[in-house]
Amino acid sequence: MSANNQVLGASEKFYDALNKMAAGDAAPMSLVWVQSPEVSAQHPIGGRDQGYDTVIASFAKVAEVAGGGEIRIEDRQIVAGSDMAMETGVEIGTLVIAGQTAEINQRVTNVYRLVDGNWKLAHHHTDQSEAMLGILKQLSQDG
Repeated sequence: MSANNQVLGASEKFYDALNKMAAGDAAPMSLVWVQSPEVSAQHPIGGRDQGYDTVIASFAKVAEVAGGGEIRIEDRQIVAGSDMAMETGVEIGTLVIAGQTAEINQRVTNVYRLVDGNWKLAHHHTDQSEAMLGILKQLSQDG
């Protein structure tokens, strides 16, 4: 199997974990990331999380207020080297946050590393989502 196909498999596992997080279950997310202090995520709500524990905790926090949705990647392009790969595309879908639905349509870049024979996510970066930021702002004003 080619490296690109292996990375595609890792990507599919990540998006499956992302959709489980959207349904309130963040546990699968811990399996798709490199367990390293170097991993990072720049989420659609802004900011940057650094380190495996911090990144996984951020997805768990979203899962606590998530109530469904479906997120997929379209216009995907994968370029894989011997131990690192890059995936670009557009994330499309919806995410229900605290009962409110945010439409998702944002560019995404995912970086994967080959660790012990398995491709795992090392970095996830999306555009900011005005829809998600608006919901979070409303929640903070209501709270």
